[in-house]
Amino acid sequence: MGQFIAGLLLLLALMIPPVATLMESVMIIHMHMQMPMLIIAGFFMGRFFLDRFPQFFKKYNQNGLPGILLFTIIMVYWMLPRTMDEALTVQTVEAFKFISLPFLAGVPLRDSWKKLNKVGRNNLITLFAVMFIGFGWLYIQSNAQLCNNYLVIDQIILGWGFITMAICLVIYLAYSLLVDPSQYE
Repeated sequence: MGQFIAGLLLLLALMIPPVATLMESVMIIHMHMQMPMLIIAGFFMGRFFLDRFPQFFKKYNQNGLPGILLFTIIMVYWMLPRTMDEALTVQTVEAFKFISLPFLAGVPLRDSWKKLNKVGRNNLITLFAVMFIGFGWLYIQSNAQLCNNYLVIDQIILGWGFITMAICLVIYLAYSLLVDPSQYE
C-alpha cells in the first residue's frame, strides 16, 4: 500500500498546474523527465492493481507480451512531435497523457517486466535503443520546427537527449552480455 500511496502522490504532484506548466515549458524536461516520472508513478501504483485484480493480469497478460506491447505503443505515441505539441494545447490530450502514461504504460510495465525472460528484456531494451536513435536523428536533423510550442534549438537538445539515452541503453546491453551476474551471488 505504501508504493501505491507514493505513486499516487507523485502523480498528483505532477498534475499540479504550476508543476505541469514548469515541466512542459522545456521540451527535454517534458519528454525525458515528466513523462518517465508519470510512468514511474504508474509503476509504483501497479502493485496495488496486481494484488487487487490478479485474475485479470493472469488472463490477459499471461506471458507479459500484451503488457509490453501496450507499453511500447503508448511510449511511441508520446514520442511523436505532434502529440507532445497537442499535450500543451488540447486539454483532452493532456488529460490522456496523465492517464495513459501511468495506467497504460506504468502498470503494464510492472506486470510484464518480471514475466519476460532475459532475452525478452534485452530485445525490448534493444528496440528502445533503436527507437531513441531514430527519434534523436529525427529531432536533430529536421530543419523544420516539429513542435509549434518549442523552438528548433529545443528539439535539437531533445534529439541529443534521445541519442544519449540510446548510448546508455547500448552500454547496459553490452554490460549485461559481458558480465556474468552469477559471479556476484
